[in-house]
Amino acid sequence: MTSALILYSNPRSRGQVARWMLEETGQAYSTFMMEFGKAMHAPEYLALNPMGKVPTLRHGSRVITETAAICAYLADAFPEAGLAPALDKRADYYRWLFFAAGPVEQAVTNHYLRFDPEGDQRSMVGYGHYELAIDTLEYAVSQNQYLAEDTFSAADVYVGSMLDWGMMF
Repeated sequence: MTSALILYSNPRSRGQVARWMLEETGQAYSTFMMEFGKAMHAPEYLALNPMGKVPTLRHGSRVITETAAICAYLADAFPEAGLAPALDKRADYYRWLFFAAGPVEQAVTNHYLRFDPEGDQRSMVGYGHYELAIDTLEYAVSQNQYLAEDTFSAADVYVGSMLDWGMMF
């Protein structure tokens, strides 16, 4: 694919993760910096991302939102960058990429907001409880040099970014 890549972002957002991933692909791209507030809720931007959030990646006529999806998309769109394992070896890649995007982010955010599920509530949230999610993440990053197979991948970009983000809390 040779269509233009445009990243809609803000320096204080998850757009930094998408930017890192774009850099790893080695592809040319442009960045459109968005201010929080009105710009992200303008009709033109809401047509791209109805949530009015960043990042959003535009690749030709395709629009990708959600940071983990952007990372996975870019790894697939530019296979020459080697950022995703072969299809038959993607179990750990998908497991840890989406574990960080779902349970880890929820656990860290809820813990920061002082919501830590108790008792039966733990079965209702995808992460169980904060300590379980963090212990599982620690297990994942301690097993091998990389999360998927024996090479750096989009999962490492995303999980590494989540670790950086989580440390702020």
